[in-house]
Amino acid sequence: MSLDATLPMAGRPAVRRFWQAARGFWRGTSAWTLLVLLVAGVVLQVAVQYRLNFWNRDFFNALEARDGGQIWRQAQILLGLAAASIALAVMAVWGRMTFQRQWRDWLTSRLIRSWLTEQRYQRAGFVKGQRQNAEYRITEDARLATDAPIDLVVGLLNSLLSAAVFVVVLWNVSGVIEMGLWGQTIAVPGYLVGACVLYAALTTTAMMGVGRHMVDVIERKNQAEADFKYVVARVNTRTTLGPHVEDGPTLAAAQESVIGQWKRLCGQHMRTTLVSHGNTLLAPIIGLILCAPNYVMGRVTLGEVTQAAAAFVAVQGAFNWLVDNYPRLAEWMSSAYRVGVLLDTLDMLDQPKE
Repeated sequence: MSLDATLPMAGRPAVRRFWQAARGFWRGTSAWTLLVLLVAGVVLQVAVQYRLNFWNRDFFNALEARDGGQIWRQAQILLGLAAASIALAVMAVWGRMTFQRQWRDWLTSRLIRSWLTEQRYQRAGFVKGQRQNAEYRITEDARLATDAPIDLVVGLLNSLLSAAVFVVVLWNVSGVIEMGLWGQTIAVPGYLVGACVLYAALTTTAMMGVGRHMVDVIERKNQAEADFKYVVARVNTRTTLGPHVEDGPTLAAAQESVIGQWKRLCGQHMRTTLVSHGNTLLAPIIGLILCAPNYVMGRVTLGEVTQAAAAFVAVQGAFNWLVDNYPRLAEWMSSAYRVGVLLDTLDMLDQPKE
């Protein structure tokens, strides 16, 4: 089941409407310049991780051999690799947040301009039986809708490159394992790659199962938050004097709705955390356990065991991109849907009445 499948049918055109408006930012040169910078940073960071993987092997081989000179040399190499990784990470933060800031500024400016044109804000409050809460969508939803895609795309690119690079490492290091089956001995080459793919498939399937309602839950939570802010703002901006006895119950009902939706969201996050945190704890251990038979039989060195275990974690982490990013992806889809609905509403106000 995909995230898109969890949206109602009416929600998918709204997400497409968001992209139709938001992609206008990509017609400028600054967007492509920042994108090239981010891609270059990801490629270089993966290259550093690749070199660190071999450093891991060489360092533990030096420990196993009790070679003090080699250990000192590897420590010096580590300093250079760490400095490069830190510099690239800082550059990635600058590029990513600059991209997000500029895209949000571009989209928000156009939303505000469209909202103010011909005083649409006076007519866009309640359309097709749904309160639009344009203020919340222009401020909060527009921020989330432009923040998340950059993080997700950069993370996905990093995962794809890491998978391509470290699958080769894992295949070469894992070697061959012999298994007894029906009285025969079968040699399985590159067995760690198959085990890693199987493990990633299991965790991804588990995440898709436990988080299948998350998009809907987040959308309802965001709508309840927006309604609560609307009710509070309406009470605060009253122009008539005197008591309004209905304000207390109205605010209490809106607050109860918000707390109820947060309770549902808590349940969703508990279930997804069960999978993601369990994966974080188990993946390194599983990699080491799978390497143990060949190490015990003397076919690989201690350094190769640690290299293979690190490569196993890198590959399964790349394959489990969806496991790690499912809640963020659901949050983005909800916000993009809400911005798209606002854009549809503003479009509708332009159409002549029959």
